[in-house]
Amino acid sequence: MLRFLSYLLLGVVAVLVIAYFLLANPSYTRDELAAKYANSESEFLTLGNGGTAHYRDEGNPTGPPLVLVHGSNASLHTWEPWVAELSDTFRIISVDLPAHGLTGAVPNGTYSISHMAQFLDEFLTKIGVDRFALAGNSMGGNVVWNYALDYPSKVSHLILVDASGVPDPVETTDPYVFRLLATPIVNRLLINMTPRSFFEDGLKSAFTHDEFVTAEMVDRYYELNLMEGTPQATLTRFSQERDFARASQLKNIAAPTLVMWGEDDELVPVESAKVFDREIPNSTSVIYENVGHIPMEEVAQQSAEDVRAFILSTN
Repeated sequence: MLRFLSYLLLGVVAVLVIAYFLLANPSYTRDELAAKYANSESEFLTLGNGGTAHYRDEGNPTGPPLVLVHGSNASLHTWEPWVAELSDTFRIISVDLPAHGLTGAVPNGTYSISHMAQFLDEFLTKIGVDRFALAGNSMGGNVVWNYALDYPSKVSHLILVDASGVPDPVETTDPYVFRLLATPIVNRLLINMTPRSFFEDGLKSAFTHDEFVTAEMVDRYYELNLMEGTPQATLTRFSQERDFARASQLKNIAAPTLVMWGEDDELVPVESAKVFDREIPNSTSVIYENVGHIPMEEVAQQSAEDVRAFILSTN
């Protein structure tokens, strides 16, 4: 019996090893992905911690600066619709955060919201931008409102697009893949064997209209999240405890703030928009009907015009 169990265990291990090699994700270098996902506006900047920031600085070079910060597992590409709409008026700076896009993992291996804000400030200081409007979506929204608290003199306007960082005012359920990534042991297997379908399903949950989720978009998310070092960095990010303590300081944000939200957001409920609008003193809000978590893509023209009007009317 003992011999049988030993053989059975060996068989199970063999099957798992074979499955791992058959199902393990590919890995891409930054150079391979840059050839596909960088463009003529892309630039790379080495920062003090040895990390390499991928960014784009485009639009009207004499216009007021507008800095755009993407959400979790996304990249600066998510802002391309706003760049197309607003480049005539604004100097638009978008950047891939650590553990994301073509920036990828950083040597110090720290990916907290506070470290993201520090990264953003070092990057903007290095390119010589010292006062600007600042917009962030989802996790990026959490980064930018924390940035506005840390560096108030630098933020002329704050734009929160379906931002995270406050306790859920209503009961919500995290997407399936997010729950798996937060589950010990399972997340270590998943991070190396993430099917492309997980990204497709996750993106479809972020949009009200599935037609926005193209094969090209799914490929971009899938491949950029498999850049060398990024899977482990993603595991580190999702292993961190969510901390809402700083939400009590929203009342200290001085910049005029526009809170933008998709009414159908399944990831960060629209009730959170009311929290930001209530707690931030100088704020206004706009809610988009029949729109999900990423209004800057799903209603690009309308949301961009709302941003233009907000910034120009409050200068």
